[in-house]
Amino acid sequence: MPPLLHPKFQRITSAMATLVTGAAGFIGYHVARSLLDRGEQVIGIDSFVPYYRLDLKESRLAALQHPDFTFHRVDFAHMADLASALAPHPISRIVHLGAQPGVRWSIDHPHDYAHSNLAGQLNLLELARRLQVPMVYASSSSVYGANTKLPFAVEDRVDHPISLYAATKKSAELMAETYAHLYRIPLTGLRFFTVYGPWGRPDMAVWKFTEACLKGEKVALFNAGNMRRDFTYIGDIVSGILACADTPPADDGRVKPGGSVAPHALFNIGNHRSEPLMRLVQVIESACGKPLHLDDQPMQPGDVPDTYADISAIAETHGFAPTTPIDTGVPRFVDWYRKWTAN
Repeated sequence: MPPLLHPKFQRITSAMATLVTGAAGFIGYHVARSLLDRGEQVIGIDSFVPYYRLDLKESRLAALQHPDFTFHRVDFAHMADLASALAPHPISRIVHLGAQPGVRWSIDHPHDYAHSNLAGQLNLLELARRLQVPMVYASSSSVYGANTKLPFAVEDRVDHPISLYAATKKSAELMAETYAHLYRIPLTGLRFFTVYGPWGRPDMAVWKFTEACLKGEKVALFNAGNMRRDFTYIGDIVSGILACADTPPADDGRVKPGGSVAPHALFNIGNHRSEPLMRLVQVIESACGKPLHLDDQPMQPGDVPDTYADISAIAETHGFAPTTPIDTGVPRFVDWYRKWTAN
């Protein structure tokens, strides 16, 4: 296996970069862009898995071009390739956002999730261990499974996942706890709640509903629309990620959010507003200026009727305070979507 870092970089303490995995993905793109806008150096990696349209990922990557941005097209689940790509770079911290997403996709493609979300998480933890640098990593609200207590709090039990995707995200948290305990690496897991906004993902409801509305096509509406989601605007998500990256958990023996006494914290990162799905439909129709034609479908396997984030832990620890309701964020997405599809 190639050395993870070239020896001449192992003790560098200046001109260090943030490694962002999934840099051509939705959240990874925005985090990399925000770091560059702050004047920081960014090393981005992405394997361009064709889970959704690759032209969108290519467009995000093109929008990241900057003298302080270096990109490697590499699969972080392959340790030798990851080590070889990163060998020339001094890295001071990791923001690990690359993953195989999607609850429904995991039903029919389970090995994709073991590859990216289990082997990939292990490789990034090994990287953090060898470099002795802090890492923020992506978890998911899906870990709460069929919990009926609302809002979901990081102290709640999450040992009954109802999709393989959720199981891999819970497993990623457990691996992180082990590495924080054994190697005292500062680690922060973020349970994201239904993120949307410009440059978003085509498999998500806001994109699907907007696309169908503007084209005058039907779109599937599951469970007769009797669902609620804590829709979280990408700008709010990025502010929370950067706050956690800037202030890793201390190795002070105190109990962290999520219950660890190691330097490992878990946070919900959501909008703290559980919106009825039909409310989202109304906002999209208003932003598009057209009605949305709905095709009623039963609840999908692995899906849940309601998500709602208790964000008190991240608010108290990092001052996180989302400011963007769907009435503001959805029209921003629709405006971006119109412009992007017109190009």
